[in-house]
Amino acid sequence: MEEDPPAAGCPFAGHHGAQLDFGADMSYSDYLQLDRVLGAQQPLSPGHDELLFIVQHQTSELWMKLMLHELAAATQAVAADRLPTAFKMLARVSKIMEQLVHAWDVLATMTPPEYSAIRPYLASSSGFQSWQYRCIEFRLGNKNGAMLRPHAHRPELLAEVEAAYRAPSLYDEALRLLARRGLALPADRLERDWTQPYAASDAVEQAWLVVYRDPEAHWDLYQLGEELTDLEDAFRLWRFRHVTTVERIIGFKRGTGGTSGVGYLRKMLDVVLFPEIWRLRTDL
Repeated sequence: MEEDPPAAGCPFAGHHGAQLDFGADMSYSDYLQLDRVLGAQQPLSPGHDELLFIVQHQTSELWMKLMLHELAAATQAVAADRLPTAFKMLARVSKIMEQLVHAWDVLATMTPPEYSAIRPYLASSSGFQSWQYRCIEFRLGNKNGAMLRPHAHRPELLAEVEAAYRAPSLYDEALRLLARRGLALPADRLERDWTQPYAASDAVEQAWLVVYRDPEAHWDLYQLGEELTDLEDAFRLWRFRHVTTVERIIGFKRGTGGTSGVGYLRKMLDVVLFPEIWRLRTDL
């Protein structure tokens, strides 16, 4: 028997007569906890543009949460010689970095007067206190014990940051993998104080050169090198957009956390995470 058409004007009638009755077990908003997420933007100033500032940083923190999830799993996969799994995760991290790079384009629409209107309300809060960002830096090998201090007021977060600080980085595990595959690496790069920043080594570069001079024989290690290159390439772009956006909005004023602002950020542009993978390109 032919079904009756939906009643005209019925709010639950979709295209082609579909009844949009989803039940009451769990809604889209319930699953994503949107009441909590969308209720977390609480501007402190009367400035129209503070909502942009809050959303920019909150969404960045959400992407960083996913990035840490993927980086931790990728590092474990490299340590376990599960490179195809690691490649998928590292590719995802690079794509997340691209999202973070483009996010600066939105914040850059904030002009200096618009930022000046909200700056007094930020007090001494600073991006230096982003514990997730610090964990990302540490997991990628940019270790600096002084960067633990901004988190001392939150012992539970300090413990997270310190765990990343004391653990081998992604690159440390990559070098251990090269050694397990029979490539000659110096012992002081395989077991060392992981809290110290990595220092470039000619011997490590020679090991990578073996891989890059014969990709067919070392295909997965060659691909690992290129995944690391992609990741650092994206991270460099993020740092560059960070410094240019900050300079565009506040010039050379000091940061809210007391740093030199643009001066400090420019120094970070010189940090190289996987130095031998970049140097070998000159020597190939």
